[in-house]
Amino acid sequence: MHDHAHDHDHDPARSRASTRRLAIVLALTAGYTLAEVVGGFWTGSLALLADAGHMATDNVALALALFAARLAERRPDPARTYGFQRAEILAALANGAALMVLCGFLAWESLERLAEPLPVKGGAMAVIAAGGLVVNLAGAALLRRHQHGMNVRAAFLHVVGDLLGSVGALLAALLIAAFGWTWADPAASLAIVAILGVGSWRLVSQAVHVLMEGTPANVDAEAVRACLAQTPGVAEVHDLHLWCLREGIPILTAHLVLDHSVAAPAVLRDATERVHARFGIDHVTLQIEPPDYNIRHGFDRALDPTAGSR
Repeated sequence: MHDHAHDHDHDPARSRASTRRLAIVLALTAGYTLAEVVGGFWTGSLALLADAGHMATDNVALALALFAARLAERRPDPARTYGFQRAEILAALANGAALMVLCGFLAWESLERLAEPLPVKGGAMAVIAAGGLVVNLAGAALLRRHQHGMNVRAAFLHVVGDLLGSVGALLAALLIAAFGWTWADPAASLAIVAILGVGSWRLVSQAVHVLMEGTPANVDAEAVRACLAQTPGVAEVHDLHLWCLREGIPILTAHLVLDHSVAAPAVLRDATERVHARFGIDHVTLQIEPPDYNIRHGFDRALDPTAGSR
């Protein structure tokens, strides 16, 4: 016997509002990213170029969030029974890898500039950095009250991170304009690269973890096993697997061996409700087995690393 339960709480109007705001913020940040690239080359500021790189990552993050929101409206088909939810994970992996290469290039350039500082147009740099700060403040304000889904929350955090980059570039520009400290530009660039590097590494590692069918970070597999094993009528739990299609959507499958003290349908309902209530797992597939099921069918349990009992 199998049980597959899932429950979703979608608010179409709220989802459409979040999608519209994501599109607006994406347009704002993409436009100003181009302005910072042009301004960075014009003023000779590595800090502006580094901040433009940071904003470019936010553009990709916002585009991924927008792309995922649109894909979520598409239904699975016979060729893709899980739908298209893994597309954003693949894009995130490619994005993170490209960001790590960018960080290496910017770090090298910054170290060279620290050794031999070059002239920087501090006043123009300050104006451009201040404009970036205004754009990021507007983007954060648009998304702050619409963090209903994980995509939007991630996009909001990216924009907040961009605020830090704009502040760093602006501070460097003010130091250059006021004191002529040209070293402040590559120093600010290195600080932005450090923030960007940590974020890109986390992005890559999280994407790889999802693609490798890793256990969701917010779910303890042993706690789930114990929860299922404590269900009345369950004698043993084995072949337990936890993974996610994308971050925030955990999926559970497991085999439950019964002791015949409780009817199978009651065990299915109870076990499914338990993992939903305690861990928030909506996608649950359980296979119910009598005590001699594996013996009669000659299944080899030796290869099951999750085999265990109550």
